Amino acid sequence: MSMTSETLDTPATSPHPRRWRALGLLAVANLMLILDITVVAVAMPQLGADLGMSRDALTWVMSGYTLAFGGLMLTGGRLADLVGPRRIVLTGLGVFTIASLVAGLATGPGMIIAARVGQGLGAALMSPAALSLVVRLFDGEERNRALGIWSALGGVGAALGVLLGGLITAGPGWEWVFLVNLPVGAVVLVALPRVLPSMPAPATGGRLDLVGAALVTAASGVLIYAFIEAGDSGWASPRLLGLLSLSLVLFLCLALWLNRATHPLVDPRLVVRRPVLAGAFVLFVGTAIMVAVFFLGTFFLQEAAGHGPLTTGLLFLPVAVATMIGAQAAGRTIGRLGARTLAVSGLLVAAAGLLGAAIGGSTAATVTAVSLASAGLGALFVVASATALGSVEHHEAGVASGLLSTFHELGASLGAAVMSGVAAASLTVGGADGFRRGYTVAAGIALASAVVSWFLFAHRSGHAADDEARVTR
Repeated sequence: MSMTSETLDTPATSPHPRRWRALGLLAVANLMLILDITVVAVAMPQLGADLGMSRDALTWVMSGYTLAFGGLMLTGGRLADLVGPRRIVLTGLGVFTIASLVAGLATGPGMIIAARVGQGLGAALMSPAALSLVVRLFDGEERNRALGIWSALGGVGAALGVLLGGLITAGPGWEWVFLVNLPVGAVVLVALPRVLPSMPAPATGGRLDLVGAALVTAASGVLIYAFIEAGDSGWASPRLLGLLSLSLVLFLCLALWLNRATHPLVDPRLVVRRPVLAGAFVLFVGTAIMVAVFFLGTFFLQEAAGHGPLTTGLLFLPVAVATMIGAQAAGRTIGRLGARTLAVSGLLVAAAGLLGAAIGGSTAATVTAVSLASAGLGALFVVASATALGSVEHHEAGVASGLLSTFHELGASLGAAVMSGVAAASLTVGGADGFRRGYTVAAGIALASAVVSWFLFAHRSGHAADDEARVTR
């Protein structure tokens, strides 16, 4: 192993001088990926009308991106470990930017769907590799602060997407929802190599597990697609049950393969490591609730409260600010309070806010309550990343980031599917009953998850504190 690789595989004694500048560029690139989910959702009606797309085809404009993004992230993370995260970040960003150009120039359904799948592929390469770079550039308390910034921008991106989608669609048109990515992607592609240090792949003697990559992509993709379908067909439909059964079989095949492969895509021992499990659980639940908040909030403000898309976007700005405050506060206090305390507290705060949204029926009451809930959720994203990634070595950082990102996408798909079913009546015939029911269900999930987190996260005493100590010191 070269001296460079040895240095990168151990905690840095002298942090890289341009690490904060690199974090800023990586965060902007990741923000672009997150924005591309909600910003496109607002533009869908105009996009579908201009391209003459059916409802089923229009659904694939969203689903194509989600499936490629969520299904390929473990593979993207493993490639970051094998090839080096710097190369994979730049490759993924380049693919995403080119696909955005194709989407903006699309003249028909096939072209726009193919471009969205291309965007998902680029995002799946870039997102886990970028998070892996953050883990390797920072250490100790600085890493917690960096993950706080990363998580805050992730939460803010979803809220800003609603506002930007309304502004762009009402202004230059839906094409610019995609074309706006070009200057951002080009600037980051030029600037990022100048500030990122050379980071050779820390993994040695390995190769990409193609069978494992195919199985995890198929299993994750089928499960995400099943959650998407659940919103339309219901949770008891034969089609949904068949998809869930197929996903389960594929995951079982994946587990069998990983236990016998010489160079598995992901070490099975990593998946069952307690901090990784705890972080993945909190991220899965937090993302599901966050998507439920946005799903219910956008429909409530437009359908029940009668606000337009632009006003709805503006009303989500306090939600974005609250998410950022919660994430930043968690990043600064996790070393002092511990991951367990913050995870349980964040879920209880989220539950209180969601119950407030269920009780209050006015615009002001709903926005205030949802903002409170989002502050708790913002803290969860930091806890998840710091707990799971604080327990991995540098040669595992890419695949661990991919694992977390996969749970993020699974949570997002499940949150939308569950809320689509719970609030179905209000989405189709109006009224507030379905929204109240949705917020109540989300609050119940948050409370139940707080109980699970209390037992899942390690106590800060004795041997159980060893893993958490790597996060908090």
